[in-house]
Amino acid sequence: MTKFTPFDAADYLDNEETIAAYLTAALEDENPDMFLVAVKDVARARGMTQLAKDTGLGRESLYKALAPGAKPRYDTLLKVLRALGVSLHVKSAHV
Repeated sequence: MTKFTPFDAADYLDNEETIAAYLTAALEDENPDMFLVAVKDVARARGMTQLAKDTGLGRESLYKALAPGAKPRYDTLLKVLRALGVSLHVKSAHV
């Protein structure tokens, strides 16, 4: 019998290019939960404890804010993204 280990995206988010591509793909999905899951994966790859220190938020608060179905405040999401070293950019959808 073949034994498989569960896939964890955080295991592969080990450089800036990969992280940017992953978050961009998540933003393109129509399901808003996909972006929160992607940010959480990046946060876990970088270390949730360090992220909590960098943002001034508690670890439990971060997990709640990044859970599917959560409605995090814009300022919370901005703190998290800045602490992760990423930024969002807007472009025309008609290009």
